[in-house]
Amino acid sequence: MPGWRERWWVGLLAGLAVLTIACEGGAVRPPSSGGPDRTGSGGGILAMAALGDSVTSGFASCLAPVPCPRNSWSTGDGTRVDSHYRRLVRTNPGLKGRAYNLAAGNARADALAGQASAAVQRKPQYVTILIGANDACRPRLEDMTPVETFRRQVDQALAVLEQGAPQARVLVVGIPDIRRLWDVGHTSPVAVKAWSFGVCPALLAEATSTAPADVARRQAFADRVDAYNTQLAAACKAYGPRCRDDGGAAHRVAFTLDMVAAQDFFHPNAAGQNALATATWPGEPVW
Repeated sequence: MPGWRERWWVGLLAGLAVLTIACEGGAVRPPSSGGPDRTGSGGGILAMAALGDSVTSGFASCLAPVPCPRNSWSTGDGTRVDSHYRRLVRTNPGLKGRAYNLAAGNARADALAGQASAAVQRKPQYVTILIGANDACRPRLEDMTPVETFRRQVDQALAVLEQGAPQARVLVVGIPDIRRLWDVGHTSPVAVKAWSFGVCPALLAEATSTAPADVARRQAFADRVDAYNTQLAAACKAYGPRCRDDGGAAHRVAFTLDMVAAQDFFHPNAAGQNALATATWPGEPVW
């Protein structure tokens, strides 16, 4: 049975102010009033939108703990990450300047429908979705979004896209393996210290503890992420042939500490963003 890459779609082709400015790029831009494609690209991808949370916003991937959309795995237009946008522009010149990053820090699945509504206004032909880390990264396990609620909220967002941008191709990316961060970082005093300031407490609180309750908590967290990913793939399948999930590619990225931001040892830095872009990129357009 061909893999997800082979099934891909045809046609896809202020002390911090200075630092913040350095992180600009790939941000939301107003819809262009330009006319039809004059690039000779054959009606390819002329607009794309990215929905999701702080990972897709490129948070902390520059020099400051702020969004840095130029480094986004999806819409980034900087030189350090070979994003989906940059790969697409090489064969779809008409897409240049029309990548809309609508992802927001702390966003959970209940924010996705609103982001989808904003995306529809941009008339995208390609939409990426990566959501769920914040649904799991709550103060306590019992605060995590129930799986049924998560699925309903994802379905609502997909329904908005189906109604408002029915011709758009949608890529649903699974949640990375957040549990792996604990695996590779719990012996690092620097990482443990960073996590102690409230980074994903459902997983990373008491990071050095081997108490049975803490071991069980970490496993329950990982199980919930797996359940969310199962529902993301199922929701995409239910959407129909214009949606593809990443086949678990993002979850398989083997993050190491040098692939996450030194500020929080959680968000992907430029290297981590590039790894996500490469893992989730569909390759040659065959969908």
